[in-house]
Amino acid sequence: MITETGRVIALKGDQAWVQTIRASACQSCSARSGCGQRVLATATGGRANQVLVANTVDAVVGDDVTIGIDERALLGASLIVYAIPLLLLIIGSLSAHQLSGGSDGWSITGALVGLASGVLASSTLQRRGRQQYEPKLLRVNRIPSGTCL
Repeated sequence: MITETGRVIALKGDQAWVQTIRASACQSCSARSGCGQRVLATATGGRANQVLVANTVDAVVGDDVTIGIDERALLGASLIVYAIPLLLLIIGSLSAHQLSGGSDGWSITGALVGLASGVLASSTLQRRGRQQYEPKLLRVNRIPSGTCL
């Protein structure tokens, strides 16, 4: 399970808006000078992200909470979003190339048709499995009474 902590900023029926702050480990990394991830983290500036999750733990506005998503769900969603369109782009390009007798123009057209088909297929698959790809509210992080901050 991949987890992140955040704060409940609003409630919407039986759902909660949770705000997380994207943190970067770049400051303590020894490879930071030659890493592309550092460039991305610098560009985004540790922005706040907001996600709508089912409020299964009865959190209230202001609660610090932990949200999580299953690794398999994240991997599956990544495959749907990236691999299916790319695979259909390649299949479309190769098929059109073979059917046209080697014409580059038809190969490009086949690639575009394959890509469009892949995007539509990925969109359909995402809608069907929406529940499994959404993060879940795992727990409210309460500070024990009597603890000094």
